[in-house]
Amino acid sequence: MSPVTDPTVEPISIERRAELLARAPGPALVALAERCVEESGTAPTVISGPETGMVMMTVREPIARERFHLGEVLVTRAEVEVAGGRGWSMRLGDDRVATLAAAILDAEVAADGAFARDVVELCRLTEELEADRDEVEWDELGPTRVNFDEID
Repeated sequence: MSPVTDPTVEPISIERRAELLARAPGPALVALAERCVEESGTAPTVISGPETGMVMMTVREPIARERFHLGEVLVTRAEVEVAGGRGWSMRLGDDRVATLAAAILDAEVAADGAFARDVVELCRLTEELEADRDEVEWDELGPTRVNFDEID
């Protein structure tokens, strides 16, 4: 049963999965991808990459909500096929192994492989880690906040 159709697993979109795999810790990606490859007994077919290059980072200005180009950032991308499922990943930096691992894990979910549920769980853990980091950051920034209602 697919993690997308399994009623015990909250669905995760392809876009959100790619986003979370791009930010997941490299060692966790590599360990899970190695388990997928070893236990399935089939090697992934590398379609492209892993290749390192530069892409333009576009951000949205928070007040006027207008987009602008911040500058170029170093990324690595890879695309693979595993058991008929295609996987893709693009991660910041030049870690080719983690990028290839993320693409393998994306393909594992696309192919509804034996480790698809584990991949979704890794995405959920990454989401929780990010939320915890954001909370800590906001707690640190809280004392610097200005309450304009109190200024006379």
